[in-house]
Amino acid sequence: QKSTKGSVVLGYVFRHLNLVEIDYFGLRYCDRSHQTYWLDPAKTLAEHKELINTGPPYTLYFGIKFYAEDPCKLKEEITRYQFFLQVKQDVLQGRLPCPSNTAAQLGAYIIQSELGDYDPYKHTTGYVSEYRFVPDQKEELEEAIERIHKTLMGQVPAEAELNFLGVAKSLEMYGVDLHPVYGENKSEYFLGLTPIGVVVYKNKKQVGKYFWPRITKVHFKETQFELRVLGKDCNETSFFFEACNKITCKHLWKCCVEHHTFFRVPENESNSLSRKFSKFGSVGYKHRYSGRTSLKMIRDPSVQLPRPDQCIERSRSKTYPKRTQQTGSKNMSQITTNEEDEGTTKIIAPSPVKRY
Repeated sequence: QKSTKGSVVLGYVFRHLNLVEIDYFGLRYCDRSHQTYWLDPAKTLAEHKELINTGPPYTLYFGIKFYAEDPCKLKEEITRYQFFLQVKQDVLQGRLPCPSNTAAQLGAYIIQSELGDYDPYKHTTGYVSEYRFVPDQKEELEEAIERIHKTLMGQVPAEAELNFLGVAKSLEMYGVDLHPVYGENKSEYFLGLTPIGVVVYKNKKQVGKYFWPRITKVHFKETQFELRVLGKDCNETSFFFEACNKITCKHLWKCCVEHHTFFRVPENESNSLSRKFSKFGSVGYKHRYSGRTSLKMIRDPSVQLPRPDQCIERSRSKTYPKRTQQTGSKNMSQITTNEEDEGTTKIIAPSPVKRY
């Protein structure tokens, strides 16, 4: 119902997925212009005007809202499995670029989790080509995945997924939530919200990094976004960026406030930097993140994790026809990857992320 609060909808989803470490996840939706937003637990569906304008029906996508800095340290296997599914899709859809050798390693862990140990009688030539790992997938990558898969004997799905996350977390764009902005002379930038802070990109290269403990204020007015940072000399510097419009600027501000709150330093630190947090926000606008912070989740004694005897039902990935050998040539037919991996659709489709 339109009067239903977001927290109620989220509660249904978390119970369905049997998740306890819930604060990493959320439900995302798109407005008519394909801008994405996160469902606010404190608001009713009717208060999400961008959502209401798209339906009925109203479509929500489950996905990771806050990427754990080290997903291998998540307490429960079911949580790590959901991270595995999301990051796997991030790689497939090009949101998490990786070099070919890393892609092969990640692909091998995916195959090991999906199919188990290599068996020459079951895994005949071209078996890897039935799966999708990266955009524009080539035969050379599949051959490399097969070679590595043969070396992973004995790894159960949970172990393969843990190893997958161990490799993926080191990638430069892991957990980066990109927002397009403009700098001086209308030059194009991206602000990336990450577990450790805000990263600034220009021409796909990192040109700035500001850690959450050093960010003392974010503010927006109309289309102007301000990021205030405390330098090593204890002086504050403001960096200004221009958003496309007021709606996207406010969305960037809200996401930044929530990331800062989730990944912030402990509240009881009585130093000058902690006192500066009191200024964090925007004049005339109030927005608070209502869930647990990353630190609280780690230290929360109310739920003993991991829970004993957890049974995890894993979803099978969508498969495609094998590559076919071309007559008189060693080259295989090309594979296109326009369709998305459907490994998570048995539960709830992961969130789409706007591409820029």
